[in-house]
Amino acid sequence: MALIDPINTGLGMIECCPNGKGISGADRIASFTGFWRRYALNMIITISNNVQLPTPEELKDKRTELGLTQSDLAKRAGVSQPLIARIESGDVDPRLSTLKKIIDVFEEVEKEDIQIGTIMNTAVISARPEEHVEVAVQIMERHNISQIPVISMGVPVGSISEEMIVRSLADRKKSAVSQMLIREMMGDPFPTVSPKADIKMVSHMLERNPAVLVLEMGRVVGVVTKHDVMKLLSE
Repeated sequence: MALIDPINTGLGMIECCPNGKGISGADRIASFTGFWRRYALNMIITISNNVQLPTPEELKDKRTELGLTQSDLAKRAGVSQPLIARIESGDVDPRLSTLKKIIDVFEEVEKEDIQIGTIMNTAVISARPEEHVEVAVQIMERHNISQIPVISMGVPVGSISEEMIVRSLADRKKSAVSQMLIREMMGDPFPTVSPKADIKMVSHMLERNPAVLVLEMGRVVGVVTKHDVMKLLSE
């Protein structure tokens, strides 16, 4: 008679004694301890064979690339700085749970350091100050948006929105509003940043503004809206 291992891993079985009394408690514990050691080793080998784990050098290079010190990484990952140093030097193989914490930190920092130039829209929908308001209305209807920047020679000079146009209709005839020049109605321009601006800073600006323009050498090269930032959550 034999007892089959509780988990079908092909690691063998625990034999009973020939007299039918079964193995002793101490022997049974020793057998199961050996089994779980073999089982854990088997699981680690299986995971290692199916997942490309980063090397110590790759971990160090990534940390350096993200501008993190060993202490920064250790604090954010919830481990000690000496452990990070030993992992990077190859003196110790980290547990999979520790490795996951380190990789999670890398991913978090990468999202924090996203530069606005990498997510901006380079096709900026805009109007010119010398155009009539009806042109701005047509642009907004065509693109299904409620406000656009007003740009002259690549430089932001104002903005116009549905709200401004509707407000003007309260004390003017429709034909009069349509033929007004945009510069006569436009409001303040959207705030501006450089392509290297951090996503955190732009997110705060979008709390109070419908869009943020991206300038390079004083000229508009892109625009970022709340929708662009929201898309990051699904990536």
